Amino acid sequence: METQISSNGLTKVQVLIMAIAAGVCVANVYYNQPILKDIASSFRVSEGEAGSISVLSQVGYGVGLFFLIPLGDKINKKKLILCLLLCLFCLLIAMTFSQNIVQASILSIAIGITTVSAQVILPLAASIDRVTTGQTVGNIFTGVLIGVLGARVFSGYIAEWFTWRYVYGFSAVMVLIVTVLLKIYLPNVKNDFDGYYLELLKSTLYQLKRFSLLREASLIGGLLFGVFCSFWTTLTFHLSGAPFYFQSDTIGIYGFVAIAAALTAPVFGKLADKGNSQRSLTVAVSMVIASLVIAKIAANSALAIAVAVLLIDVGVQAMQVTNLARIYTLDAQSNSRINTVYMTTYFIGGAVGTTLGLFCWNLGGWNLVTWQMLVLTLLAFLIIVRPKTTTPRTNQ
Repeated sequence: METQISSNGLTKVQVLIMAIAAGVCVANVYYNQPILKDIASSFRVSEGEAGSISVLSQVGYGVGLFFLIPLGDKINKKKLILCLLLCLFCLLIAMTFSQNIVQASILSIAIGITTVSAQVILPLAASIDRVTTGQTVGNIFTGVLIGVLGARVFSGYIAEWFTWRYVYGFSAVMVLIVTVLLKIYLPNVKNDFDGYYLELLKSTLYQLKRFSLLREASLIGGLLFGVFCSFWTTLTFHLSGAPFYFQSDTIGIYGFVAIAAALTAPVFGKLADKGNSQRSLTVAVSMVIASLVIAKIAANSALAIAVAVLLIDVGVQAMQVTNLARIYTLDAQSNSRINTVYMTTYFIGGAVGTTLGLFCWNLGGWNLVTWQMLVLTLLAFLIIVRPKTTTPRTNQ
């Protein structure tokens, strides 16, 4: 069954399915974070070695973003999404039965690469709905955010009730279900790029030169997502040690707070549609700074950490939805390539943030980690509030 685009753009059912599918896909990059200690124990390796799985999955995601997502401007987006989902299904089954840290590490990279189907869905939706782009992207990105944050709750509880392997087994089933739904409901969109693959990659890099707004948004996104990943990766270690000694399922409860925060995404998308992106970004980064100050000052308070979780998640989500709404107004015919530049930088920032977080944790614990996150956040804040001396967009 082939679903075509209606004259009114995407239907509510299509947006809902796309949001669910995007969330189910991207969650696979983050399932490992609350269960790193369980994986380390299972394979009899150190926490640092197990922590590399989190980094590798994000590196794989970045690789997939740069080398696969531009294909969305050249080949049928629906076919690309379905192909990636089927590959992801097979890899998740393999991860369920992995026997050592080497196999798990290799599979984590491959899972990260194939999970990028979520980033084909977003530009697809933006290219169809050009009137309320921010709201549509915000709705779908709510699914992405719930997937990112719900992954921690889901994996924490499943690992506690069964074992960490069941996390990937259950995920494989969910991926198969959304693959069928997308096959039925996902619309087809004509692509305009007729060049070769290498020309497509070259054109992708050209988008970075073409739009100053894209450069700014990418840098802000990379910095704040690095903070986000550093926070959640090391929070697992912080809450599992003194004075908390929480188990995986208890740590996962903090994800419920973050999921509630995800519901604010469409609100910031509407603000972006109204041209209030500067205000939205300033508020977003201010919330992240407040979160980190609380996490540093009241590091031993479970309630204070919950408040910090709420603030950092709302702040990062607001930043992301606002940036996506801005970049999708640059050139609808190049949405996949523009999205590639932004999201590749975004997830490279996440991988760097995770690496810095693990390094700072091993060197100075939670105190050094929070200092590192504050420095990155302040850099993003300076970029946002600095006087703009150039136009955000070229005429090319």
